[in-house]
Amino acid sequence: MHLILDNLKTHRTRLIHDWLVKRPRFHLHFTPTSASWLNLVECWFALLSRRRLERGAFTSTADLEAAILTYSAETNAAPRPFVWTRTADDIFASVARYRLNTPSSHNRKLVTLLDYKCMRAVRR
Repeated sequence: MHLILDNLKTHRTRLIHDWLVKRPRFHLHFTPTSASWLNLVECWFALLSRRRLERGAFTSTADLEAAILTYSAETNAAPRPFVWTRTADDIFASVARYRLNTPSSHNRKLVTLLDYKCMRAVRR
């Protein structure tokens, strides 16, 4: 079984390594650093955050949970697939230009820039 994970440090701990050694059926593959835009689940969470959570005023955990569940139900009722809107060459050129003009290639703005420029949810 092949599992694709982001580069979070916790995925590379000794505990995980030991678990995988005992289970040779599992193979981990890691996405490139600063490439969360490759993960469509992260794109969905970015939309959740931007559309429902950023300007929300939640007085309790239950209120926050209700907002998340409501958003999830709404998106499941009228699902829209994520569609690439730019070619891979366009994306890599954009990343290269950004890294040339930015002191730190780990800047979170890279992820945000690519999340919204490269993918969009479309209504069918």
